[in-house]
Amino acid sequence: MSERAVERVRRAYARIAGTDRPEVWIDLRPAADVLAEAAALDDALPLAGTVFAVKGNIDVAGLPTTAGCPSYAHLPDRDATAVARLRAAGSLVLGTTNLDQFATGLVGTRSPYGAVRNAVDPAYAAGGSSSGSAVAVALGVADFALGTDTAGSGRVPAAFNGVVGLKPTYGLVPADGVVPACRSLDCVTVFARSLAEARRALAFLGAPSGSLAARRPGPWRVAAPSASSLGAMDDGWAERFAAASRALADAGVELLPVDPAPFLEAAELLYDGAFVAERYAAVGAFVDKGTPDLDPVVASIIGAAGAVPAHRLFADRERLAVLRDRALLALGDADALLLPTTPGHPTLADVAADPLGANARLGRFTNSTNLLGLCGAALPFGTVNGLPFGVMLLGPAHTDDRIAAIADLLVPEPVVRVAVAGAHLSGQPLNHELTLRRARLVATTTTASAYRLFALGTTPPKPGLVRVPSGGAAIEVELWDVPAGGFASFITGIPRPLALGELELADGTSVTGFLCAPEALPDAVDITRHGGWRPYLAAR
Repeated sequence: MSERAVERVRRAYARIAGTDRPEVWIDLRPAADVLAEAAALDDALPLAGTVFAVKGNIDVAGLPTTAGCPSYAHLPDRDATAVARLRAAGSLVLGTTNLDQFATGLVGTRSPYGAVRNAVDPAYAAGGSSSGSAVAVALGVADFALGTDTAGSGRVPAAFNGVVGLKPTYGLVPADGVVPACRSLDCVTVFARSLAEARRALAFLGAPSGSLAARRPGPWRVAAPSASSLGAMDDGWAERFAAASRALADAGVELLPVDPAPFLEAAELLYDGAFVAERYAAVGAFVDKGTPDLDPVVASIIGAAGAVPAHRLFADRERLAVLRDRALLALGDADALLLPTTPGHPTLADVAADPLGANARLGRFTNSTNLLGLCGAALPFGTVNGLPFGVMLLGPAHTDDRIAAIADLLVPEPVVRVAVAGAHLSGQPLNHELTLRRARLVATTTTASAYRLFALGTTPPKPGLVRVPSGGAAIEVELWDVPAGGFASFITGIPRPLALGELELADGTSVTGFLCAPEALPDAVDITRHGGWRPYLAAR
């Protein structure tokens, strides 16, 4: 039985009851079902003890996939690949979340299940289309959530609710089992409260992208446009964006000037051009039936898309090719582009008064990303007038890891230094528990000469490190910096007789390290004379 998974599920459902945000969910699984899964879960699974939410256009076996339209629903008999991979890693599905119908919108209000209210101030829009997923994370219900992103749906809600949104390179995460909006552009995305948590979830969804690029030596180069070149923004937003640019510069990043015009012009093609016709190809035949639960704004957009002539699509493709060349030329040798995620944050009343205009404004900086084949990360960067403010880092396809490395500088996370002496060492069977949390190897050193090392009868084999009053020796250890966002889940997975405690190093400093409870020693073998776990394994 996984006690930590059971406790996490209980906390999630208590939080759902406490927040009273029914509009976040389309179908919430019965608590008893999720608790039963938690009780049967293998604690050794890397995501055991976490729960996640799934946008309502992504298949979860046994729950209706509605895409925000009840009459469109089908009941899948298997999970979408993205969902299946997270479940296989030990995370538990809470339910499916609300969205702008057919993933058509950036506001979070276009749904017969109700407008999703902002997690910080319910008078404001939550952003869309992955509104419910972002709010479920922001409210602390889910550890992470799946969304989709065609025009910015995995980034706008992240910015509005103060969470991280990762939009990977197109195709990095399989999109089978996802109701398409624009099949040639759709990306499955991840929301989490920290960059480390988002990266950890993404690691199970697709192959790493751009790892070698992330290790390039020298200072990063980031193209950062002037606020005056970005058009009108809400009060305080230009100043906050300038602060984000300064933060990167203070972290050692080389800032490069850039003309954002080709990015802004390409953004206009997504809805104002012929590319919107792909939305009709996805669900147009259904929309033409005119079922009463269709959102009128969504129905009007998709219905009109069916009248786009083919010659216009070819003309827009040629125009996009020109803009793509101009955009890449503008970036030059920059590693990333820094932009605000949106130019402002509307209230629900603002959206109701001008549903098309408010939505179009929100896509000014996000609409072009998938058209231009870029990957990106949406990151919280403080607040303006009490509401979350967010920025994006965008980069060429397959530079996802590079973007994450730069993002670490913009929103650095505290780390916990941990000393490991056995199965968590580099190359050992449990080292992945550190690397999946994006822990970084700092050094190899030894303890003070006050410890003895024992081989325990565990599976996989592990040593036990014990401090002794006399007769001790220096034992080889590795020092790892573990991001604080992943540290809690790391320590909850440590089984007895091992535990984390204070460990003294050879230089007299103390760090957190693995120690062994005395109860395990009678049946253990003293291997202190080898000076470490790896020398002992080599001697065997």
